[in-house]
Amino acid sequence: MGSRCMIILLIMMSILLSMVCQSKPLTNSLYHKLLSLPIADNLHVDSESIGAASVDFGLIIRETPVAVLRPSCPKDIATLIAFTYNESSIPLTISARGCSHSVQGQAMARDGVVVDMASLGNRWFRTTVSWSWSLGHYADVGGQQLWIDVLDETLKHGVAPVSWTDYLYLTVGGTLSNAGISGETFRYGPQISNVYEMDVITGTGDFLTCSPNKYPELFYSVLGGLGQFGIITRARIALGQAPKRAKWVKMLYSDFSAFTKDQERLISHHGRDQDEALDYVEGLLLMRRNTDSWISFFSFSDHQRLISLVTEHELLYCIEVAKFYDGRTQSTVDKDLEMILKDLSHDPEFMFEKDVAYVDFLNRVRVNELKLRRQGLWNVPHPWLNLFVPKSRIADFNVGVFKNIVLKNNITTGLVLIYPMNNDKWDDRMSAVIPDEDVFYTVGFLHSSGFEEWQEFDLQNKEVLLFCEDNGIKVKQYLPNYSTEREWMEHFGPKWRTFKESKALFDPKMLLSPGQRIFNRN
Repeated sequence: MGSRCMIILLIMMSILLSMVCQSKPLTNSLYHKLLSLPIADNLHVDSESIGAASVDFGLIIRETPVAVLRPSCPKDIATLIAFTYNESSIPLTISARGCSHSVQGQAMARDGVVVDMASLGNRWFRTTVSWSWSLGHYADVGGQQLWIDVLDETLKHGVAPVSWTDYLYLTVGGTLSNAGISGETFRYGPQISNVYEMDVITGTGDFLTCSPNKYPELFYSVLGGLGQFGIITRARIALGQAPKRAKWVKMLYSDFSAFTKDQERLISHHGRDQDEALDYVEGLLLMRRNTDSWISFFSFSDHQRLISLVTEHELLYCIEVAKFYDGRTQSTVDKDLEMILKDLSHDPEFMFEKDVAYVDFLNRVRVNELKLRRQGLWNVPHPWLNLFVPKSRIADFNVGVFKNIVLKNNITTGLVLIYPMNNDKWDDRMSAVIPDEDVFYTVGFLHSSGFEEWQEFDLQNKEVLLFCEDNGIKVKQYLPNYSTEREWMEHFGPKWRTFKESKALFDPKMLLSPGQRIFNRN
């Protein structure tokens, strides 16, 4: 009883504060009803819990919730949502928080409740690997699980997911709510294209198992749906045979046209069963200013000539590829890779190769993360901008953005990704939005800044978006950030009507994921 009384006391204190600070104050009776629920002991209002739930990876936006729910099982989440849905007074908004790798407050719930998905841990739904005649190998994984943990578990069975994100310390539910992209996307599609089934708690508190054949409207809406329709508690994902190692190659270009032509050629062979196809294709923008973000791959003995080359050209472009192999293909992988790369237009003096373990390749970003943490450079503002750019305008984007904005401003210090994807690997029934061309590029400005400098990067991001708007380049934001209905309508385009109808069906009181500011813009 002691801990329960303390929780009641803390929540009552939070009530008083919220009634002073909120524009639409919540009532005491609402909180008394909350405390009558079986989840009362899992509601936290201490300063540490509230503080952690008020920020995200971006460290730009701060939105303070009134409480944090640390569920012990999905039923706790359903109880909270069902209560708020059925409450006739002002409802609480609710946001599921995984690793909160968002950069503009998307995982927050101002004056609402943040659900700390990590608290489910392995107590609820460990990764299980199965096989069927219809699906082959697949894994059932909890929505709260990290992709690195999914990898570790599936490898015990000699299998692994086929589509990844560059960073593995993200939750399954989090990436599936966006799309989940990386250099494997051109061949296997985004992570949302590799899901067979999900358990979802909707905005009405209903716990539903959905698939293309069962509650298909919910299934397709949730995938890439930015958390608007439900909270993913389990996903059944496709697996393939796990490779053992990776041939990892980087090639440098000074000519943008040659760079994009070669990238597009490399992704044109993207059948799942083609041994001659690459497994991973990405690209980078290299500048003297952002040297620290890309030079660590190369041997120290090559650093000086690389710096001299980028100083000479100001902008360089790098194609990064990988070919996975195992014992069966070990004897042929070098020849296969040579055939794939033989007619490319890169500078032959600047081609670099590593042979690494498959796990080390997939987890490559972790090495840089740990280095930045040691240097105190990880927990800093991240004013990121991620765009999908139509192939037909990528040359204009290079001139207008890379040369006339980024290079002239000379402030970009983080990675700048640029690589193509195939439209036919995406499912248009899903909520995720991409350009309407067969091939499009992802361009990611992965900025890191000081706490007093992030506005400078944010202004550059706005300048990039304004250039695209003024010049009719119909980009789509990945991890979108808008503040008006008109902007969201333009973002979703023909999908906006379906998106709104799904919201009305699965979250009619607009309780979920307010931090996206699609339907909750206060």
